[in-house]
Amino acid sequence: MQILNIAGYKFTTLTHLAELRERLLDQCLSLNIKGTILLSSEGINLSLAAHKDAILAFQNYLANDASFSDMSFHESYSDYIPFKRLKIKLKKEIITLRQPEANPNAKRAPAISPALFKEWLDENKDITVLDTRNDYEVKFGSFTKATHLSISDFSDLPKQLAQITKTKPVVMFCTGGIRCEKAALHMINEGFNEVYQLDGGILGYFAQVGGEHYQGDCFVFDDRIAVNCHLAATGTKQCADCSGPVGACTHTN
Repeated sequence: MQILNIAGYKFTTLTHLAELRERLLDQCLSLNIKGTILLSSEGINLSLAAHKDAILAFQNYLANDASFSDMSFHESYSDYIPFKRLKIKLKKEIITLRQPEANPNAKRAPAISPALFKEWLDENKDITVLDTRNDYEVKFGSFTKATHLSISDFSDLPKQLAQITKTKPVVMFCTGGIRCEKAALHMINEGFNEVYQLDGGILGYFAQVGGEHYQGDCFVFDDRIAVNCHLAATGTKQCADCSGPVGACTHTN
């Protein structure tokens, strides 16, 4: 049977995290689901895989919880489960930026659809296309017009923003959207005039409009390593030294 992979997040105020962790753990174990779930008082972030029926059952379980009933997911298929185990962790943030004023539970920064973003790229609109991912992820692929901040950790992003012009419109993107939820708010707070996040990130763009204006693959945080614009695993291997794709570095894996 084919394996269904899902990735999703929801910023929502959560309480009783230890109890929630146990409930989700019981559900995942009973369905033989593997992957990672991060929980904090600000919400949930997950990447999971299993046979399709198991994932659908878990999604139905979440849909019956008012906190997660409107969660959306990136979905893709693979021939194997790209996780070795199940991990459910309690964290201070479901995506770490260490900028408490950038609070997606209080408000959401403006977003644009993949279709509109492609239209702007087709028109060569005068915008800054900002890649908010880590430097090793960028090595696997990115939008051809993108500006890269050369960061090794997402929490380093704020101190690298000085190189970005505040007066030009900025469209930022990441893998699936969660990093931009906070990064966009932080940039607005820092005085950037016009900031948009790409709804659904790279994976949403691939799913809705394909791979035009994107060069290479998209790094994913599981054993598939990278997927192409069809959301299929590429077979790319990751260098153990630089974390980039083997073949694009001088190291051996």
